[in-house]
Amino acid sequence: MNSLGRLVLPVSRAVIFKNKPVLFRSVMTTSKLAEKAMENLKSNPYFEKYAKKIATLQETSPEEFLSKLQETEIERRRKAEAAKEEERKCALRASESSKIQTDTALQSKPKSLATVMKMELIEGKSAEEIKQIWYEYYGQKDGVAAVVPAANFLSILENSRTHPLFLFPLPRSNGYEFVVCQFAGNDIHFTTLINYQTHKENAPECLTLTHYTDLIDSKGIVLMRGEFDTDLLTVSEAQCLANQVQLYYGIPTESKKRLLDTFTNNPSAFKFMDLVSELENLTL
Repeated sequence: MNSLGRLVLPVSRAVIFKNKPVLFRSVMTTSKLAEKAMENLKSNPYFEKYAKKIATLQETSPEEFLSKLQETEIERRRKAEAAKEEERKCALRASESSKIQTDTALQSKPKSLATVMKMELIEGKSAEEIKQIWYEYYGQKDGVAAVVPAANFLSILENSRTHPLFLFPLPRSNGYEFVVCQFAGNDIHFTTLINYQTHKENAPECLTLTHYTDLIDSKGIVLMRGEFDTDLLTVSEAQCLANQVQLYYGIPTESKKRLLDTFTNNPSAFKFMDLVSELENLTL
């Protein structure tokens, strides 16, 4: 045996496990399994450290070495399949709510702009002037606010009817955390995926985006205000989530439309890392 890639047992030699002969075809399959395991082993950052011990075992006890490689590869594949299955279950659980959304929830009464702003401040003002006033009110350093063009908001509203529930990746220092967003009329509610899985509709919110449509006909704009839990999100993180709403619901590319459709209609095929790829490609 010069290498695992050339491992072939002669046909004339009988290999017996539990008194049952192993067919030649099975030996070849085992060899491929061990070859794949060896590739993964070499890619391990600690391989060089133990390379001599591995070579010695391979030389002195080839059957034991092969057995350990097979066991390692089988365990790796088992864990990979388990992780894939858990991801599929998460997507299924997260999409269940989108299937049972009621028209009542989606058509909740919009909040009036007068509840958060003195209307006399914008009386007789142009859309651009109102935009500046709105950002002075809520777009300061610690605020989340936006002035959304009417066409973009109508796109958000339309897409939310067919995709009332979705996920967004949120960059963290040690990777990504996934956040569930749920639409209810002109409001969008956010909670972390782990809280959603635990508490469902009673999950604590980390961010709420409210859209005020009072000026959509007269000025062609919709004012958005965000309130968030400062113990769970920073300003930049809240803004990141608000921006992703625009990217997926307001002005979605074809790839983002496909992700929305897959999540809602074919959750078993949905992959969390596709969301991460979209975000990272956007950053680039």
